[in-house]
Formats: sequence, C-alpha cells, structure tokens
Amino acid sequence: MEGHEEERLCGKWRVACGLYSYNLRDVFTWRLLKTIVMGQILSLLICGTAVSCQYLAEYKVETPMLQSFLSYTLLLLVYTTILSTRKGDRNILQILKNKWWKYLVMGLADVEANYAVVKAYQFTTLTSIQLLDCFVIPVLMVLSWFFLKTRYKLVHFVAVVVCLLGVGAMVGADILAGRSEGSRETSDVVLGDGLVLLSAVLYAVSNVCQEHTVKNLSRIEFLGMMGLFGTLISGIQLAVLETRAVAAIEWKFHICMLFAMYVLCMYALYSFMPVVVRMTSATAVNLSLLTADLFSLFCGLFLFHYTFSTLYIISFVVITLGFVMFNAVPTYSALPESGSSDGDPAEASADPTAESSSDHLLSADRETQRTETLTAVAAL
Repeated sequence: MEGHEEERLCGKWRVACGLYSYNLRDVFTWRLLKTIVMGQILSLLICGTAVSCQYLAEYKVETPMLQSFLSYTLLLLVYTTILSTRKGDRNILQILKNKWWKYLVMGLADVEANYAVVKAYQFTTLTSIQLLDCFVIPVLMVLSWFFLKTRYKLVHFVAVVVCLLGVGAMVGADILAGRSEGSRETSDVVLGDGLVLLSAVLYAVSNVCQEHTVKNLSRIEFLGMMGLFGTLISGIQLAVLETRAVAAIEWKFHICMLFAMYVLCMYALYSFMPVVVRMTSATAVNLSLLTADLFSLFCGLFLFHYTFSTLYIISFVVITLGFVMFNAVPTYSALPESGSSDGDPAEASADPTAESSSDHLLSADRETQRTETLTAVAAL
C-alpha cells in the first residue's frame, strides 16, 4: 500500500514538473531540430545588424532612428501593400477601423525598444547591456501568463536559469577580456542601465502582441501593421531628433552598403521571426536569441580583433542546452487557439508539423495521468 502511495506521489510530482521518461525520439524530433536551426538563423541576423552598427559607429554615423525608419519603410512597402490589396475583413481599412489603437501601442513599443537599447550603448557598458537585456525573458513569461494564459512547468523555469547561466559565462569572458571597462560617470551608467531595462519591458510587450497576432490572426497582418505604424512613429521621431545627424552623413559607397546590410537584416528578421514564434513561443524565441551576442563576438574575433575565450564555446553550449530543455516539454494555453485567417504560405508550411514534438509529449502527459489514476484505483 505504501509503495503504491509513494509511486502515486512521485507521479504527481513528475506531472507538475513536466519531467517524464520520454523516449528520446519523442523529444529530439525533426521539429525541435528545425526550431533550433531557425532560432540560430534569427541570432545570425541580429549579429548582422550589430556588425553593421559597429562599423557605422566607427565611421561616426550614429543615427539609430534613421536605420529603424528605413527598416520599417521596407516592411511598409512589402507587407502593408499586400494588406491594401485584400478585400473584406482582412483589408487594411477594416483592420485600422477595428484595431488601430492596438497596433499603435505595439508599434510604439517596438520603435522605442529599438531606440532605447541603441542609446544605452552611449551611457553604459557592454556587460551591463548583456546582463540587463535578459530581463526581457522573465517579463515575457509574466505577460504571457496573464495575457496569453500560457502555463509553464518547473522544467521551463530550470531551462531559463540554464540559459542565463550561459549568458553569465559570456559576460565573464567579456570581463576577462577587458571589454566591460569604461570611464563613464556613475550617473551615465545608471541612465544607460535604465534604458536597457526599459527596452526589455517594451520588447516583451511587442513580442507578446506579436505572438497573439501571428497565432490567432496572421503573420501578414502583424508585419503590415508594424510597417505602417513603425514607419509613422520612427519618421516623426527621426524628424525631431536626428535631422542634423542625417545631414552630416557623407553618403559614400561603403556607408550606403552598411545601411543596406542593416536594413536587409532587419527586414529578414521581422519577416522570419513570426514563423518561429508561431511554431514555438515568444519566450522560446528570446531564449534562442541569447546566442546573438555570441555570434557578434565570434565575428569580432576576425573583424575587430577581439580576444578569444573558451568561455564563449561553453556559453553557446549551455544556452543551446537550455533552449532544448525549454522546447522539449510543451507549455499550454488556457485560451483556445484560433487558426490563422491568412493564406500565408509560411504559416501553412508550419502547420503540417504541428503534431510533432508537442503532440507526442502531450500524449505522454495524458498517458501518465491515466496510469496514475489506474494505479490509485488499484491501490484502493
């Protein structure tokens, strides 16, 4: 009797934690591998934007709002134009009539998040930015819990901690290499740290809006509205803040190429990220993006003569391990998930594989619970 009771309690603990004796084939599926690869592609795109910004800064070109404006304008020309050609409830006029203020808030959060984190580099250290930028993950989990009704298990929190340990190893390598040093005043550092935390909160708001839109409405609607309101908001801010800085730019060929590199990387990032978010979640995507700083550092070894550290490799492995742990056990939403109203090929291509890892694991959840129920009945 005691043995049955002990087994039943252990089973309940495993259900709460999300820790099961899964078959490795149920965990390490093609879908999980594809998610990992797609997440690292996003990190490489962010790395491309970071490298182009670094070169622009070396040429004394510091116009973050201009760069954002050009990126949003490209989204406007492509995705907002597609929305304009649609008819019925999916037309841009109907969307603006019913939900304009929601997309205005989303666009404002995204634009200001990009601006705040770029400005933070002028006031605080690289180490502070790398550490504080991770604040986006707990904020995302809290917002997802309340607004998207996402429910997590213990293994998900452990996975987040593992990823943050990987970030710690990366920051440790920066400190040993001396890249965290600086002669900034304390007041400037506090301002810079505050900007990083503000950008993390705003990114979390934008990402939660993105996850809700791409999973319940459509990727094209999200990108079209982001292009429209992002262009409007960044254009106004550009005219107010950076008119002189833009006029001072010497438009040489290499400067134009760096702007083009930044804009194309941002366009690809915005276009591709909703596909990955739809397959996983905004939290999982942000965990995978923790490796973006590592890719930037790897590029810096060759382009900016950074010092190599074994901690970079350790950091990459640990972050990847945490990402795999987070995606190996599925979360679930207390809200019913409606399908996309869009004929988007990228979304459609993601749907056939939707039964892969998550469905296997959810089936295992249900089977475990049934087994425990039968065990308890037999014990009685």
